Amino acid sequence: MEAIEHPPIFHLPGIPDHVTYTWLSMIILTSVAFAASRNVRLVPRGLQNFLEVVLEQVLGLIDDVIGHNGRRYLPLIATLGLFILTGNLMSLVPGLVGPTGNLNTTAACALIVFVSYHWIGVRKQGALKYLKHFTGPVPWWLKPLMFVIEIISHLARPLSLSLRLFGNMTGGHILLAVIFFLMGFDGLIGWALEGSAAGVVIGGIGGLVTTVFTVGFLYPLKILVSFLQAFIFMMLTMLYISLAIEEAEHH
Repeated sequence: MEAIEHPPIFHLPGIPDHVTYTWLSMIILTSVAFAASRNVRLVPRGLQNFLEVVLEQVLGLIDDVIGHNGRRYLPLIATLGLFILTGNLMSLVPGLVGPTGNLNTTAACALIVFVSYHWIGVRKQGALKYLKHFTGPVPWWLKPLMFVIEIISHLARPLSLSLRLFGNMTGGHILLAVIFFLMGFDGLIGWALEGSAAGVVIGGIGGLVTTVFTVGFLYPLKILVSFLQAFIFMMLTMLYISLAIEEAEHH
């Protein structure tokens, strides 16, 4: 890994890179929100119109998964989705570090979801009634076993949320880094610049094919994965909240 990793163009001494670029993501999102809401119009245009479209799409998803009463959780769900998407896309910019490619960042987001949906469930139903969810509709003599199984299932949720996002982002980063390493001055391009006939032919053609493959296929695929992982994280967050409040909504 050390052979293919490169330091970011911006680094704060004594602060981990993923923390620095988490702050950068927050600054970007805050600046965009401020610019879009600085001069709100009844008929939106430009950045305001774009963000309203994004929020309308998120609200539509919330209505489908949680219900109309789930709109109160829009700040949590939309903030997580936009932050994760911004962090994912930052990893595609050479010289920047995507904070979602670090397990500390993804674990923090997963723990926020874990604590939030339990807090929402307890607040909606009360602690004792919420705990009854963990026993399920089974005979009384199976309830202790079901309770243990449910506890394990809930503890696995933040683990799966964090590892899924981290694995996809890190895997894509490693793939891009390997390709750039093969194309660099120590790879195909360097071989082509040596001046030998074999180097010019093989290195030149190989470098051209690799460049076309990266720009035409790999980068669009990474962009798609970035959006998809943010969408999956939001959907799972909405699903967990829905499961936490479903009994209260039913009554």
